[in-house]
Amino acid sequence: MVAANPLFEGSIFSIKKFQATVINDIWPEVLFFTLIATMVSLVSKMTDTHLGISNQMLTVLGTVLGLVISFRTSTAYERFSEGRRLWTTITIASRNLAQVIWVHVPTNRPAKGNVAAPSTLHVMIEKKSMVNLVQAYSVSVKHLLRGEAGVYYSDLYPLISFLPRFSSPDNISPDNMLPLWKASDMDHDVHCTLRSKHLDEKLHRSASTPTAAHSEEKEGDAEDSAKGWFPSLRKKSPSKKFDPEQALANIPSEHPLKPARSPPNFTLYDYLPFLRVLKPILRPISRRARADDDPKNRHRSTFTGRKLRPDAADSNVPLEITLFLTNYFAWLMRQGLLTPASATTMITAINSLQDTVTNLERIKNTPLPFAYQAHLRLSLWLYLFFLPFQIYGAFGYLCIPATAFASFLLTGFLEIGQEISLKLAANSENPFNYDLNDLDLDHFCLTIQRELHEITAHTCPEPNSFIFTQWNQPFAPADRRNAKEMMDDIDHSYHGPDTGMDSIRKTLLKSWRDVDEVTRHS
Repeated sequence: MVAANPLFEGSIFSIKKFQATVINDIWPEVLFFTLIATMVSLVSKMTDTHLGISNQMLTVLGTVLGLVISFRTSTAYERFSEGRRLWTTITIASRNLAQVIWVHVPTNRPAKGNVAAPSTLHVMIEKKSMVNLVQAYSVSVKHLLRGEAGVYYSDLYPLISFLPRFSSPDNISPDNMLPLWKASDMDHDVHCTLRSKHLDEKLHRSASTPTAAHSEEKEGDAEDSAKGWFPSLRKKSPSKKFDPEQALANIPSEHPLKPARSPPNFTLYDYLPFLRVLKPILRPISRRARADDDPKNRHRSTFTGRKLRPDAADSNVPLEITLFLTNYFAWLMRQGLLTPASATTMITAINSLQDTVTNLERIKNTPLPFAYQAHLRLSLWLYLFFLPFQIYGAFGYLCIPATAFASFLLTGFLEIGQEISLKLAANSENPFNYDLNDLDLDHFCLTIQRELHEITAHTCPEPNSFIFTQWNQPFAPADRRNAKEMMDDIDHSYHGPDTGMDSIRKTLLKSWRDVDEVTRHS
């Protein structure tokens, strides 16, 4: 999402930054109506034919059309804004859920029956893994909204790779594969190879000596059969590019991991859309494959080049993740590890995540009716077409820049409405996709990732270990002694059995008066 000025921000100017504006989309229409105005002016001025007509309908139709376009833009922004609010809800729910798991789920657990008490490391691994699953939820929602099916993405797979693949660990077969992995086309043979003891030993050796992974290339060897499935073993060229996936784990996968972000490439047709009519002629004689054949451009129409509605994902990964989170919640309740208040907060957060993704899908899959869009655009074109005929009598040659400005203004607002909301068919736009004016879902997911790691960095110390120290002055400004000094001064009135609370209240009341006086302007 581009909020700042994209043209003059930064030290390097690039024509690609024009993609953040609607100028690139409306200039053919502006040029067409300007040429119409030029034709009307030249014919009326240089010939005996006067093309001017009465402008009695101009004011009425212009007012009505302006109101309709304003309504269209407002409606589009409401959908855009609602999408942003729902992502805020995901962020809040993720924070709350992670805090309950990290702080309220106890680390010290008693032994039960013949089962020994789990170690601290055991519990911390359990809690951190579930927090990682909370992080995976927002990432899976991002891919779902962008029509990117499956789980084999560099920012998603490392977070959920520990989830079970089969309904029974003793029956590892394609028929026993769970829906999440079956819908993601998990390669059963590669999975078995990756999980083999022989390959695990080689993986351990190659991790200790990275250069050895590239020196042994024997055809038919088990490691060579899985080559390319190990992100940690692939050589990475030194680069300063932004790559937040480096902070994630390196886990062997059954498929090569797709990039976290796959925006479509920009081509010459994006800047000169009228050249698309020549595409069928230029394609056979092209020296290289067109960018339209790139998998990144799967959301573009073959002929028009405009974005298409992403295909519906074949699996609901967020739903699968919430099932595991709900299962973990049920297990905590069975074990008696949650208080009623904490349990309410946790299940409320999980339900909030489920409600939010449903509403996001509603925005994504509920377009504005095509009849409304078509009628509005056709009405605007007719209005702009007849505009120079109506204003030539009053403006003369000035009707040319006047028509250009009117077409730029009106078509610009109409295009903005389509740019930030959902469209239909070949003109489909997705407010959760890769356009520069779409919501920045990657930024939202990375923000959630940073916040969840900040939560898990919290050590959950006992309050007595940090409150009663010399670094805390709780009663300031009335009493600027630190907590340790106040506790050690047993002769002070604060410690009196009859006067203690009264003295404390007087101090706090004085603090209020001091703060009220200092913080008010004279």
